[in-house]
Amino acid sequence: MRNAMVVIVMGATGAGKTTIGRALAAALGWEFHDGDDLHSEASKRKMHRGIALDDSDRAPWLGEMRKLIEAMLSAGRDGVVACSALKQSYRDEIVVDPNLVKVVYLRGSKEVIAQRLRNRTDHFMNPDLLQSQFDTLEEPRDAIVVDVAAAPEAIVNEIKARLGR
Repeated sequence: MRNAMVVIVMGATGAGKTTIGRALAAALGWEFHDGDDLHSEASKRKMHRGIALDDSDRAPWLGEMRKLIEAMLSAGRDGVVACSALKQSYRDEIVVDPNLVKVVYLRGSKEVIAQRLRNRTDHFMNPDLLQSQFDTLEEPRDAIVVDVAAAPEAIVNEIKARLGR
């Protein structure tokens, strides 16, 4: 019996984490979780007002992310989790086992992502926070890096191939 695997799809707001995460989970037949659902209502309101979260705001959210990933692995459930995970320290906290938790970084230029944000109307995140996301972003070590400019189907196929799935 093989171990379960969790794939964390990370990147700045508007990079396509939820879109790619859902499509990847569907293509693999795995469960999907959106890390945004684990933010407190206070944090969501703060982001909606255009106020960037700081590490103290993110600490409880990272704890919830870690618990979710640990629960999936301990239950033998494969899954995809979409979350920003902008700093290496955040990823270090939620990648509970690098053999079982893989990071996919959706890399895109600020211009491409800004255009996507201008077209998005159904999200609590204020588009004005994009610069703060890029300011906070630490490009990951040991991640599968894909360009967000490609079509979602092509991105999913590339991720699957690089995961060996």
